[in-house]
Amino acid sequence: METHRNQTFQGKTFVVEDVAFINCKLNDCDLYYSGGDFDWVNSNFENCRFHWRGAAKNTLALFQAVGVVPMPPAAQPLKHEDFKVN
Repeated sequence: METHRNQTFQGKTFVVEDVAFINCKLNDCDLYYSGGDFDWVNSNFENCRFHWRGAAKNTLALFQAVGVVPMPPAAQPLKHEDFKVN
């Protein structure tokens, strides 16, 4: 596992199980997580996107199904009025 200490990252991509963050700040990063071990100590994540894969994705789906984690908002269906031609 690669360890990062006291660093700031902008717009980077990480596989969560491959890195440890200690006193780090991540801005606008993509984090891929499959359900394995991870190590984050006193780190801050701002505007980061989490991508759930494998066991982590399945666990998130289960938690959403039973109401532990809220479902993401569904897209609103288009209405007939949305297709007006003037």
